[in-house]
Amino acid sequence: MTVTTDNGKRWAWCQGGIGQAARQLLVQAAASRQRRVLLLAGARDWVRAGADEILAAVGQPVESAWLGAEAPAGMTAVVAGKVSRLLGQELRLLVVDAYAGFDPDAVGAAIGALVGGGLLVLLTPPLARWERYPDPEHARIAVAPHGPEAVTGRFLRRLARLLAEAPPEEVYRVEQDRPLPPLPGTLAAPPPAALPPYASEEQRQAVEALLRVATGRVRRPVVLIADRGRGKSAALGLAAARLLAAGTMRIALTGPRLEAVRAVFEHAVRQLPQARLRPGQLESGQGKLWFVPPDALASERPAADLLLVDEAAAIPVPLLLRLLQHYPRVAFTTTVHGYEGTGRGFLLRFLRALAARTPERRLLRLETPVRWAPHDPLERLSFRLLLLDAEAAPDRAAAAARPDSIRLEWLDRDALVEDEALLSELFGLLLQAHYRTRPFDLRHLLDGPNVEILVQRQGPHVVGAALLAREGGLQPARAAAVQRGERRLRGHLLPQSLAFHLGLAEGAALRCVRIMRLAVHPACRQRGLGRSLLAAVAARAKAGGWDAVGSSFGGDAELLRFWQRCGFQPVRVGMTRGSRSGEHALLVLQALSPLGQSLLASARRQFLRDLPAQLAQPLRDLDPELAVLLLPDDATAAALDADDCRQLVAFAHGRRSYGDSLGALQRLVLAAGAALAGLSAAQRRLLLAKVMQGRDWSEVAELGSWPGRAAAEEALRQAVRQLLQQGGLSPPANGFPGASMV
Repeated sequence: MTVTTDNGKRWAWCQGGIGQAARQLLVQAAASRQRRVLLLAGARDWVRAGADEILAAVGQPVESAWLGAEAPAGMTAVVAGKVSRLLGQELRLLVVDAYAGFDPDAVGAAIGALVGGGLLVLLTPPLARWERYPDPEHARIAVAPHGPEAVTGRFLRRLARLLAEAPPEEVYRVEQDRPLPPLPGTLAAPPPAALPPYASEEQRQAVEALLRVATGRVRRPVVLIADRGRGKSAALGLAAARLLAAGTMRIALTGPRLEAVRAVFEHAVRQLPQARLRPGQLESGQGKLWFVPPDALASERPAADLLLVDEAAAIPVPLLLRLLQHYPRVAFTTTVHGYEGTGRGFLLRFLRALAARTPERRLLRLETPVRWAPHDPLERLSFRLLLLDAEAAPDRAAAAARPDSIRLEWLDRDALVEDEALLSELFGLLLQAHYRTRPFDLRHLLDGPNVEILVQRQGPHVVGAALLAREGGLQPARAAAVQRGERRLRGHLLPQSLAFHLGLAEGAALRCVRIMRLAVHPACRQRGLGRSLLAAVAARAKAGGWDAVGSSFGGDAELLRFWQRCGFQPVRVGMTRGSRSGEHALLVLQALSPLGQSLLASARRQFLRDLPAQLAQPLRDLDPELAVLLLPDDATAAALDADDCRQLVAFAHGRRSYGDSLGALQRLVLAAGAALAGLSAAQRRLLLAKVMQGRDWSEVAELGSWPGRAAAEEALRQAVRQLLQQGGLSPPANGFPGASMV
């Protein structure tokens, strides 16, 4: 047949018809309960005409979506930034228009909404030329002074290669000017196990485990772990329905957003047809299941008999731990290989913290897919395209790594994109080390015009990596606009923060290297590999004439200690907690040039001057142990006079009230410097939380597990006595010279 497009061009379809092929693929998908992929690769008008023929042949089911800006009439258009609206939906047909831009995060999210029996139609430029296509997503990767044209096509080159190499049962390829290929054969899937209302035996066991959390002993949380499509959210809904049917249970449900937990409510209400359902709430008798956003849950702490946390890896770990501390009955679910940056990195961090707080926790893995049949072709393909299942080097191979046995290598990204084993190991390490690593990060590291990658290799294996961005050197007019807050440039995080947040006019002109990711294999940590990476980065940057090297990361006391040991100094703390990390961002710098040294000195001076006031208000909830590390260790920030010493001695020995001594206590903390290290961690937290942050006595007592204010205040007096003794300020027998004791 022949198709005439809007611009008058005529394209000849190959014999048999693409519409008929699409219908047959849908029949195969339905018979196998798997998903099928149809690729149309060619000129824009050609693939659009092909998509129109497919839609005319198969119809437009209600459960369909078009990922792109220009959907045909009657079809739901979803732009990449709004793909979260598909979470919880069950699509039968999904069209991805790569001409509108290929956002790996959005594609990964949309694919998860396509159920067994569904069809994915992928529209792309000709595969051999796709890498040269000016993808609209380039604008998100370009960093001034580079424009979108400077963004490379390595990521798209890799996609095209993998799609061209995929077997026909994974990808049915229809390419312009080529004959229509034969359809692949298919086998009927085995019928699902008859276990209603459960979709699998694993799901039934998961529901029973959830019920035990609600009715058994407290402080025994359960964590359900699985890839997408395994029925985690459904298990939460089924368990909630059982509990609501049995009594007056109040079940709080949280997750990254309400749309993401829609499946929980849907599965619950199917079992409770008489229940009253409204957005975000299900009521049955005297019981209810209701959604509470994570931040509201942590701040308001509504009463609940059970807390269900869906997609826990999308919620900051510090927030999860606060919820765990408050609610005695909690169940978590999380995705192992997810488009939102979940996976092993989250599990390593969260499960380690969970084990320390609740040794009786239970971990369950759901392996059997329920939204589609096992061995689904699209799942295999999406994992490979987006490296969702990338694995770091085996522990055994990495365990032998030492600073004197590894070799440093600056990667050539043109070679990297052709080396699938190396790329997979590198990205697997980043996934493991940084739980918010997403598929879009893969595209950025391959195509970013200001990106460099340094790896450490033990034999052929990657055991350490640093992902770097070159920043700064902004022209005077642009730098001035940044300082005034009139311009906000993509990237350039370090120089813009120095110029805007710290008000340092010359900050935007600073030429610096930002360490975006630093990762060391878990099997060889605590051996100096991270320090070796940072030293190599600094040496290369200094040799290249750069002014400074720095980083920005979620504030954590252990992390900051590491960076300080490596010669970096904090110059800023974010005033609010980050939505991803749940922690205040820390900005650290190391100077490499005279300009860098001057900027660092100015930044440190201003930071230390403002820190006491910030701790008392916007940083009042900052971890006290982290706050201690931000203070100067050279005792230059403040000095104690004789009056301070008399007041402190009187307070330490119970002869002066806390309120009357507060000024002297604050000056003591600022002047103590390295002497603070001589106190216990509990004493340091107490000093910072009460004296510098002004927290309530009840909150301070809870931090140190003291029974109440009296015990906490006595502990504070003891800490002051120790500091006075360490500083040689204990009073002589006849008091301080020239002054009488208070």
